[in-house]
Amino acid sequence: MSQAKTGDEVTVHYTGTLADGTVFDSSRSREPFTFTLGGGRVIAGFEAGVLGLAPGETRRTTMPAEQAYGAYRDDLIFTIEPNQWPTGLLPAIGDQAQMRRPDGKTTTVKVKDVTPTGIVVDGNHPLAGQDLTFEIELLSIT
Repeated sequence: MSQAKTGDEVTVHYTGTLADGTVFDSSRSREPFTFTLGGGRVIAGFEAGVLGLAPGETRRTTMPAEQAYGAYRDDLIFTIEPNQWPTGLLPAIGDQAQMRRPDGKTTTVKVKDVTPTGIVVDGNHPLAGQDLTFEIELLSIT
């Protein structure tokens, strides 16, 4: 039986958990996930967990934050002036918004605090700084 290697299109079911056992994502209640190994579409640790699996095999893999969404970075927390927030929208703690980065790409930020002089936002991925565990079942290789 063949094993998953770079360049293969694979279909998997997975469940992702945090260190405390909290499930943060799972494909079990929806369609399986299909992607190409080496295509850059998934985090490095997830891809490494699929490499070498044969269809029907399951692997549990834990990855440090650096192989997942990276370390939590304090430099991605910053304050913007209220006039930089979209007109007509009142920001609230927990809101998310799209912002344009200096390189022209967009990024999602989350509101951490709102004061009369500024809106504190966090540009870190919600799972940044977290070690992640995935249980991955390889369904097929095409």
